Amino acid sequence: MAEIEREAMEYDVVIVGAGPAGLSAAIRLKQLDADLNVVVLEKGSEVGAHILSGAVLDPCGLDALIPDWKEKGAPLNVPVKEDNFYMLGEAGKLRVPNWPMPPLMNNHGNYIVSMGNVCRWMAEQAEALGVEIFPGMSCSELVYGDKGEVKGVVAGVFGLEPDGSYGPNTEPGMELHGKYVFLSEGVRGSLSKEVIAKYDLSQGHEPQKFGIGMKEIWEIDPAKHREGTVTHTMGWPLGGNAGGGSFIYHLENNQVYVGFVVHLNYKNPHLFPYMEFQRFKHHPMVADLLKGGKRVAYGARAISEGGYQSMPKMVAPGVALLGCSVGMVNVPRIKGNHNAMLSGKAAAEAAFAAIQDGRGADELTAYEDEVRGGAIGQDLKKVRNVKPMWSKWGLLPSLALGGFDMWTNTLGFSLFGTMGHGKTDAEATEEASKHAPIDYPKPDGTLSFDRLTNVAFSFTNHEESQPCHLRLTDPDVPVEVNLPKFAGPSARYCPAGVYEFVQEDGKDARFVINFQNCVHCKTCDIKDPSQNITWVTPQGGDGPNYPNM
Repeated sequence: MAEIEREAMEYDVVIVGAGPAGLSAAIRLKQLDADLNVVVLEKGSEVGAHILSGAVLDPCGLDALIPDWKEKGAPLNVPVKEDNFYMLGEAGKLRVPNWPMPPLMNNHGNYIVSMGNVCRWMAEQAEALGVEIFPGMSCSELVYGDKGEVKGVVAGVFGLEPDGSYGPNTEPGMELHGKYVFLSEGVRGSLSKEVIAKYDLSQGHEPQKFGIGMKEIWEIDPAKHREGTVTHTMGWPLGGNAGGGSFIYHLENNQVYVGFVVHLNYKNPHLFPYMEFQRFKHHPMVADLLKGGKRVAYGARAISEGGYQSMPKMVAPGVALLGCSVGMVNVPRIKGNHNAMLSGKAAAEAAFAAIQDGRGADELTAYEDEVRGGAIGQDLKKVRNVKPMWSKWGLLPSLALGGFDMWTNTLGFSLFGTMGHGKTDAEATEEASKHAPIDYPKPDGTLSFDRLTNVAFSFTNHEESQPCHLRLTDPDVPVEVNLPKFAGPSARYCPAGVYEFVQEDGKDARFVINFQNCVHCKTCDIKDPSQNITWVTPQGGDGPNYPNM
C-alpha cells in the first residue's frame, strides 16, 4: 500500500486527552507563556464525555493551578460534611470509627464533584487562555522522528473499512507535531502502553495493578438525601473472593453517586464484578437509601492501583506520561485527580523551561524528578504498602497493618519498607477448575439491573461499520484456551457485556465481540488471562457520553 500522505501541523506541545492532567498542563503552559502553541486532542464527543471518577476531590491541585477557582466559578459546590466507614456483613454493618485513622484519610476540605463537569470548566479556562481543544479527535498512532523520538500523533482518522484498510470514503486524518507530546489518556491508554513497551519504561518498577470501578447516579427521595455525606464500605458482598469496596456520595439536587470497585487481581475466574456491584445495592443499608429513587446514569472505568512502586519511568525522548497514564491514585483515599492536576502542572513547567532553553524532543527529566520528589511522590509514598498488604494478607489484617503503616509513614518511616506486588492482574487469574462457580441473584429491575439495560444509561455509541477496536492477537485463543481453562472470563469481567460465547445447536462455541457496547474501561486489556485482547481507539467521538460522571 502506498504511503499515506497527511497534512502536518506544528505545535510547541501536543496533549492527548482532555482529562484533569492534560487540561492542567495546557492551562499551565499558557499561564507561563501566552505565545506557546498548545493543542489538546480528546477522543470523546465533547470534553467530559469519557470522564468517570468517584469523585471526592482534594482541591490542592486546583489551588496550585488556578488559586482563584472559586471566583471563576469552578463547579466545586458540595463540601464534604460527614465521613462514614462501614464494614458490611450480608444483613448488617459495623461502623469503623474515624479517630484511629491517619490524618490523610480525613475528607475535611474536600468536595463531592462531577469530574466531567470540572473538566468542562477547566476546558473553558484553557480556551480563554488560547489553548486549542479538539474533541472527537482520536489519536490512533504515534509519529516517530529520525532518532527514534516521539515527534507527534496521528489524529482524526475516519471511515476506515471494516478490515482496517483505507477505502474511498476514508479520511486519513492529520499529523500533529510538537516539541513535546504529553500523553494524558487515563488508565491503560493505547499510546501510553506503546510508549511504555517501546522504551521499556517499566523496567525496575513493580507491575501496575488495577481495579474496575462501576458507578451509577441515582436521584433519591429528598427525605433520605444528606448533601455532603461520604460513605465507604468494605466486606460484603466480596468477602474473600476479591479486594474492593463501595462509595456512596451525596451531591446536590437529591442525587447520589453509588459506586463499587473490584480489585482486578482476583483469582476466581467465575467472579463477576458487575454482578457483585448489583448485589451490593440489595444490602439493607443501601436498599433503604435507594428505595423510591431512580438510576439516571451508569458507567465504568479501570483504576490504576499500583501506587508509588508501580509508576513507570514517565519520560522518553519527546514524550511525557501524565496522571493515570503513570498511575497516581492514592488507593486508601480513593483519590487521584489532585495528583493528575499536579502532574500536568509539573510537566508544563518542565516543557516551558526546556523550550526556553531551545530544547525539544529530549527527555523532560525535571518533570519526573518533580513527580517523584514533590507533592505527588510524598502523597503516594505514605500509602505505598496498603495495596500489596491487602493483596497478600486479605482485608482485616491489611486494615490494621495498613493503618499502622500509614501512621508511621506520616512520621517519616515504615517498618515494612516498600512491598512489592508480584504478579500482574492477568497472571493472578487461576484456572476455573480450582474454584467453585458463584451463583448470583437475578437483577430485580428496580434496584439491580442487567448489564445491557444499564449500558443504555452510559449513552455509548460506536459507528458499526468501522473496524472493531478490540483486537485479538490470536482469534482462536478465546474458544480454545480461555473457555476450557478459565471458563471464558471475558463474558464476566467486562462491565458492558461486550464479550459473549454463543453456543448454537450443538455446534462449537463462537466468541462474539459486541464492540458497540464498549464504555472504554480497558478491563479486557488488563485482565484477559492470555493477554490476547488489545484495546485501541475507535474513531473520534465514539464511546460513552457521560452527562455528569
